[in-house]
Amino acid sequence: MTKEQTPELPGALGAEQAADLPYQQSALDAALAVAQAAAVVAAVLGAAGLSGWILGIDVLRRAPGADATMSANTAVAVLALGVSLFLVAHRCVTPWMITVSRAAAALAAVIGGLTAVEYVTGVGLGIDELLFRDDTVRVATDVPGRMAPNTAPALLLGGVAALCASTSRLPAWTSQVPGLAVLTLGMLRLYGLVYGVPELERFGAYQGMALYTGLALVLLGIAAFLARPDRGPAALLMNAGTTGALGRRLLATVLVVPPLLGWLVLAGEDAALFGTRLGTALLVCGHVTVFTAVIFSVLVVGRRIEVAHARAEWQVRQNELLQAFMDHTPAVMFIKDLDGRFLAVNTTFEESLGLSRERVLGRRDRDVMPPGLARQARAADLAMLARGVPVQREERLVLPGGPRDFLTSLFPLKTPSGRPYAACGVVTDITERVAAQREVRRANRRFLALLESAPDATLITDDRGIVVMANAQVQRLFGHAATDLLGTDLVDLVPGPRRRRHSALLHAYLRQADPKPIVLDQGLYGLDGDGGEFPVEVSLSSLEADEEMLVFLTVRDITERRQTEAERAERYEEHRRIAYTLQHSLMGEPSRLPYLPSAHRYLASVQDPGVGGDWFDVIPLDRARTGIVVGDVMGRGLEAAAVMGQLRAASHALARTGIPPSRLMTGLDAFVGDLADQLVTCVYLVIDQSAHEVTLCSAGHPPVIARPPGGPARRLQAPVGVPLGVNDPCGGGVPFRQTTQPLPPGTTLALYTDGLVERPGTDIEAQIDILAHTLNDALKGTPTDPDSLDQAAERLMTALVPATAAHDDDVTLLLIGLPEPDRKDSRSARAGPGVDGTDGP
Repeated sequence: MTKEQTPELPGALGAEQAADLPYQQSALDAALAVAQAAAVVAAVLGAAGLSGWILGIDVLRRAPGADATMSANTAVAVLALGVSLFLVAHRCVTPWMITVSRAAAALAAVIGGLTAVEYVTGVGLGIDELLFRDDTVRVATDVPGRMAPNTAPALLLGGVAALCASTSRLPAWTSQVPGLAVLTLGMLRLYGLVYGVPELERFGAYQGMALYTGLALVLLGIAAFLARPDRGPAALLMNAGTTGALGRRLLATVLVVPPLLGWLVLAGEDAALFGTRLGTALLVCGHVTVFTAVIFSVLVVGRRIEVAHARAEWQVRQNELLQAFMDHTPAVMFIKDLDGRFLAVNTTFEESLGLSRERVLGRRDRDVMPPGLARQARAADLAMLARGVPVQREERLVLPGGPRDFLTSLFPLKTPSGRPYAACGVVTDITERVAAQREVRRANRRFLALLESAPDATLITDDRGIVVMANAQVQRLFGHAATDLLGTDLVDLVPGPRRRRHSALLHAYLRQADPKPIVLDQGLYGLDGDGGEFPVEVSLSSLEADEEMLVFLTVRDITERRQTEAERAERYEEHRRIAYTLQHSLMGEPSRLPYLPSAHRYLASVQDPGVGGDWFDVIPLDRARTGIVVGDVMGRGLEAAAVMGQLRAASHALARTGIPPSRLMTGLDAFVGDLADQLVTCVYLVIDQSAHEVTLCSAGHPPVIARPPGGPARRLQAPVGVPLGVNDPCGGGVPFRQTTQPLPPGTTLALYTDGLVERPGTDIEAQIDILAHTLNDALKGTPTDPDSLDQAAERLMTALVPATAAHDDDVTLLLIGLPEPDRKDSRSARAGPGVDGTDGP
């Protein structure tokens, strides 16, 4: 078969249709074989007749017992037609074969045509005895050397059929219809022989057709009809489907049964078994019986055709669904037959190649793809078919738009018996996925490089504490190689007695709803390769990866840090004792007056080793008067403590002179002015127990709280001056003013520094109110004795400084109580200054 003779294939085939392809090809091959065999036998008959003329052998020219002889021209024409049709029916037709075939067919057509002209016109053209002189004429009307009048048109039609069969551009019926005509003319000669009817051999008194010629015409008609079995009427007959089988059965019945029944009837009549009328009736009855059986067999086949048609419709629907599925699939999909022809493709395939489906179906890879890509695709198909199993591979192809990565899946389509009949492929563009995977691999390499470059031992565990990754630093720390730790429990790196606590800490961390990164360095220990334990600091963080919780642990040996911290703590404690001694010596021990009960609290800032700038002092002045001073040097540490010590000494000395509070503040202000960059708040008051009043002066200090015997606690209203050190030492500053207010017996005074009431983010006035309310509640219903005042001081400190370990400012609180006077207490008050050895008035 030539390339032009390749049968057109459907756009999509079902399994049954595709499975019929090998059988269809086998039927076509068989038809071509029959055509070639018929052409060869006809050519042999022609060659035998020509040999008889050449050698003078009569049996080669005329069948024994026959009258008609195959003429020399008929033998040449039959030989030429046999050769021509043999070449046309060849599977692989080459150009020279087509040329020879056409020349031979033209020769036969010319011989038959010229002879027909001679019969029609009655004019001899001198071709009858062109090759040989004819000495076989037995009838007076015969022309020597001329073929029979029914042979000439048969040879002409045979030449036309062979010429049309060798031209693929012409429809198939142009060769097959003349071939059937040639077959019919040959069959008439054979029927005339079988039925003994001379009228079928000759026309009138003309020379009859030779038996060899009739047999040759039958064979040439068959060869001409089957030379192109894939197209035209022959394709219907040679179809591998049900219709083809039905057609072949009917044709065999028509060609065999009527001639056989007619021969039997004639034989019966000749033998005088029955007359003509009975013979005709028997002939009709035989035909009815045979064709009734044929009809029922046709009905059976028709039913099969209906079922097959329903299946075909279902298969067409399935094919449509398959094509729709393929067209809506983003991947490239195709189906090829075993020869590499495309049977079906999807829309993505068309878009990728820029070719319409009509230009792809029925063609091979090399017809629609670049040469290199076509070879690669065909080699992949053959390798998959050879293995007989699905194959999947990733490959990088260079396309017009640039290189792309593809995932190709190839698998065979098989018949129910397991024989492959087609190859299916799915090609998915995975360029973005490959790029993402490549980036993930780069990220993994960077992560591993980062993990290995970490200075500390780093381990990654799952949510059960099993080590899944570790860097090389774990060997230096724990004495185990990183690969040896994979799959082991993290607690194996912890000393045995401490494993339960470490495991509890890890699981408590993992049980949190949203674990945050934390650093733990208290009570954690590691186990080195020699079995010794060492303190560690562990940084923990978590990560959700692929629905799995991973824990990152960075472990650091803090043995040196613990030693350094211990040394630092020892030095700090030593410094704190020195500072405390210094602070105590600078502040001194305030006077304890039996007639004036008091309680005090002092809290140093946590940022300094127990020293600060707060101070207070209780100064006996005379029999009925007592001076109270509370001050706060701005700043912290030893410098503030040194200034505080000077101011305490100065205030005590000035107060002992008996000067009023305002003048004492003026003197202190001048003293602070001589100190560089110092700022001090201070309040000084003088309690006159005999007059039941208090005189006070404030230099920017928080107000004094007074709680009368019946409550409630209130602020003592007093003019507030500027802090000490603000005024110009040369004069002209803001003067300090004092005020005198009544102070009934049983009153409690609260003096304090701003560290007690000042907090970041709070209102100091609100804190002072809290102080007043707390003092009022603490002293409600209690006498103003030292024990009650001490409990009240503790309650005030707890309420206003709840977190003493984190307090960052000095705090001083002084509570002074004025007891109710009675006779005994009055005598003690008058004799007080001289009783405990303090200075008198």
